Amino acid sequence: MSPHKTQSDETAAYLSTLPSKDVAPLWTVMSAMVPPAPNPKATVASWKYDEIRPLLLEAGRLVAADEAERRVLMLINPNMRAPYTTDTIYAGLQLILPGETAPAHRHTAFALRFIVEGERGFTAVEGKKIMMRRGDVILTPSWQWHDHGHEGDGPMIWLDGLDLPLYQAFPTNFAQMYKEERYPSERVDSAQDLQIGWEEVQKDLDAQEGSHALYHYRLATGGPLSKTMGGQAERVDAGTRSPPIRESCSFVYHCYKGSGRSELQLANGESKAVEWTRGDTFAVPAWTERVHMASELSYLFAVNDSPLLNNLGMYRKQ
Repeated sequence: MSPHKTQSDETAAYLSTLPSKDVAPLWTVMSAMVPPAPNPKATVASWKYDEIRPLLLEAGRLVAADEAERRVLMLINPNMRAPYTTDTIYAGLQLILPGETAPAHRHTAFALRFIVEGERGFTAVEGKKIMMRRGDVILTPSWQWHDHGHEGDGPMIWLDGLDLPLYQAFPTNFAQMYKEERYPSERVDSAQDLQIGWEEVQKDLDAQEGSHALYHYRLATGGPLSKTMGGQAERVDAGTRSPPIRESCSFVYHCYKGSGRSELQLANGESKAVEWTRGDTFAVPAWTERVHMASELSYLFAVNDSPLLNNLGMYRKQ
């Protein structure tokens, strides 16, 4: 028997003794645990609004708001399971119907809402009742009481973005229901710490020179929307392409207006493309090069995890 064969047998015998001692050899899994390049589990995924909206409305017919607590269709990455839309971002489309109230609660996770459709819906956060308008971003900071309601006609639909995937590793992630259906609140005409209107965003985008413009959402203090999640909006002029960019953060994009196509090159070199139009949503994993091409003047919103990566010193850009 060759020395190499003997060593192999001896190594195998050695390795077989380790599990009983609750230890394992790092050297056999080192490259998987610390890969030589970013290696997200998520892949590119897209959700067409004209396909998801009827499913939401059917949920509204079948499931009462108080029964569901939150009537949401989660956007689940096909390579993963709920609550993962990307490796670090959860997204879902939420529906509330006229006269309904989504019961008050609070939770560890940070949340933002991008309003997709409807009028006279509201979110009340820690006593501030904020009326929803299409294109608004409304924030729900961690552990603040909040509920949703609808005083208008027709459906109210918005895109939820939360940092829920991060908390799957923490046993301290939980929610708490308020003792009553509504947390006491009063309507406010302005809540700069909780609401950013689309008018402000588009004005900034349109004032920028060039065929592509980028807007980063900021709090009134100048900081990012939260310690873990941020937001951005982009303008792409008709018949043009945005410059290619690759970042270590991941994104969930939503088309506010227009139509076009995004060409995406994943971290593993695979190329994918997403066609989008108004209301569509798509996920872009970490370290994916992206180029947006617009067939008409288009505006995109995206939630991202860049604040998390910046706070951890892990943000990279190529």
